[in-house]
This record gives sequence, structure tokens and C-alpha cells, in this order.
Amino acid sequence: MPNNRMNKTIAGYHLLMILSAVDFRISASEDRIIREYLEQEFPFHVNLDAQMEVISRLRPDEWEGQFLKAMDDFYDDATEQERNNLLNFAIKLAKADEVITKEENHFLNLLFENWEPA
Repeated sequence: MPNNRMNKTIAGYHLLMILSAVDFRISASEDRIIREYLEQEFPFHVNLDAQMEVISRLRPDEWEGQFLKAMDDFYDDATEQERNNLLNFAIKLAKADEVITKEENHFLNLLFENWEPA
């Protein structure tokens, strides 16, 4: 069985992309925040077409499972500061269109509930 573990930055990308998709609207401001995250995490250009294909093939009922997997993979590789930084991006992303939907709130809560300091 192949190891489908994502590295921290790819996992962060999955988290933000799924969070941006759960309300079925991706605004220009949300796209800017994801690009800002990528520029911070990847100081060089990286091709994310394969990752975008994985995410775009997910059905809405698969989003939460993929989100939880990405959350665990990110957590395993990230420092507390890196987790807090991603949480800040996630909050900015959810607020970007000035409406936090119940779906966005649910996914944000998954992050906060699972990443609380022990």
C-alpha cells in the first residue's frame, strides 16, 4: 500500500482549498489569501496541478475526510508556531467574503478542536 502522506505545505494547501470550497463559492479575496500562503510557504514556484486535481475530484461528502487527513499530516510535521500561522490563514480565508457560513465554521472548529495545545 503506497504512503499517501502529504508534506506540511501540501497538507496546508489542501486544508485551505477545502475550507474555501465548503460554501460552494470561492471569491477573489479567498484566492488571494491562498496565494499569500503559498508564497510564504514556497519561496520558489511549485506546480500544484496534481494537488488541485486531487482536491477537485473530491465529492462534497469526501471533503471532511480529506480535511481530517490533511490536518493530521500537517500537525505531524508542523511546529506550534506553524500550526498557529495556518490557523490565522484559515480564519482570514473564512472571513474573506465577510460571511462565515456554518460549513466554514464547522471546518474551522475541526482545526481548533484537534490542534488545541495538550
